[in-house]
Amino acid sequence: MAPLLLVLLLVLLFVGAGFVMKMIWLIAVALLAVFFIGFLFRSSRPRGTRGRHHR
Repeated sequence: MAPLLLVLLLVLLFVGAGFVMKMIWLIAVALLAVFFIGFLFRSSRPRGTRGRHHR
């Protein structure tokens, strides 16, 4: 009975870790997409408009 519980615990642990890694991966891809979209829209303004002010 103990080996069966150990195997079930390991399976549960690996499935949970896989789910967490997949969620982290999806969040990273979404943040990268938001970054690129923001970069494209920021750089498409005309040159005469006031953007960020750097000293």
